[in-house]
Amino acid sequence: MNIWQNFSKGFIKENAVFVLFLGLCPTLAVTSSAVNGLGMGLATTFVLIMSNLFVSMLKNVIPDKVRIPAFIVIIATFVTIVELVMKGFIPDLFNALGLFIPLIVVNCIVLGRAEAFASKNSVLDSIIDGAGMGLGFAFALTLLGGIREILGAGSIFGIKFIQGDGMLVFILAPGAFIVLGYLIMLMNKLKTKIY
Repeated sequence: MNIWQNFSKGFIKENAVFVLFLGLCPTLAVTSSAVNGLGMGLATTFVLIMSNLFVSMLKNVIPDKVRIPAFIVIIATFVTIVELVMKGFIPDLFNALGLFIPLIVVNCIVLGRAEAFASKNSVLDSIIDGAGMGLGFAFALTLLGGIREILGAGSIFGIKFIQGDGMLVFILAPGAFIVLGYLIMLMNKLKTKIY
């Protein structure tokens, strides 16, 4: 697999949300707006890149019996960094994402990439994999949040462009399921045409 294939697989072929159905709890919970989706996606991308980097570097030193707990400690370290930075510099986003920032530690995407990819591949390949999977996740969350915000509030990234109220259902939980279902359908159609 070349560098481009390794990077781009996270956007369509192995997209965590639309294809692998991983990380759906934060996906459905925080994507009431495009800003929330982008913030959560970028936070997860940072954690993915850094945890893949360190897991790949330390894979030969970590004993098999403590492999998963060691990966969780590595991931938790970077989640703590993200949490402290967000709390200090972007408190509004931190408050909007709430509990879902610390839950990145147990997100299937992050731990799954550490176990399935970073622990078996080179440092460079692991960084590229983390960036591709993370940005694919950020793309999915931003797209879902953007569509929900447009339909539910008549705005995108907080900029109002439709006068009046939108359809409240799209800001609430049922709207997340409706929009996600349609996006999964569209992504699967796109995937079959490309691959």
